[in-house]
Amino acid sequence: MAESGNSPAFLSNNVLAALGADARNFIADHSEMREMNTGDVIFANGARVTHLVFPVEGVVSFIAELAGDKCVEKVSIGREGFLGFARIMESDTSLGTSVVQVPGRALWLPTSDFDQALLRFSGVRETMLRYAKSLMMQLMESVACSCLHTAEQRVSRWLLQAHDRVSGDEFQVTQEAISRLLALRRATVNAACSELMNAGAITYNRGRITVRDRKILHDRCCPCYDRIRSATAS
Repeated sequence: MAESGNSPAFLSNNVLAALGADARNFIADHSEMREMNTGDVIFANGARVTHLVFPVEGVVSFIAELAGDKCVEKVSIGREGFLGFARIMESDTSLGTSVVQVPGRALWLPTSDFDQALLRFSGVRETMLRYAKSLMMQLMESVACSCLHTAEQRVSRWLLQAHDRVSGDEFQVTQEAISRLLALRRATVNAACSELMNAGAITYNRGRITVRDRKILHDRCCPCYDRIRSATAS
């Protein structure tokens, strides 16, 4: 057994923590904890979904792949959720490409065992669908955010969400990665990060962000952050 159903790591994933004890213990017995490294592709677009993946730390982005080797983030997932939700709709095919942006760890549960959990334990499907609904909310907010809010607001939101999904105040991500995911120029992200550093919100050194003052970062971000977080918590 990789983790106890009551272990701190297991319970740090909000979806798993919301399940009943019997369901948690079943999933713990049948899942495996794996490292997630920057750039790892969890699922390629259209690939067969063999596992459900529950991050306990780190950030995974669903990306839209564009012409010229460009990509943009559609939505991001951390320990508030899971990947492989196509399985809830009885599909074996991934709904998009998911790539690790901030390294961490995740529990991998084979789909065959997940299917058994759906049959054996009440509330599992409802819990998963509730998260899928909040993910749709995040997707819609992200579309509006990219059209209406400033670069600094969008960068601040992304950093706040990343901070929510890691242990401690420091995490690994480059300005280049943020610029790619948010479809912003590298110089624009650099300027936004410089403003945040001057304000005392963060420090940045060699691809590592440290959140120094979360309140300042929150004050600089767009209102999308609070709406997304509220939807995820409900």
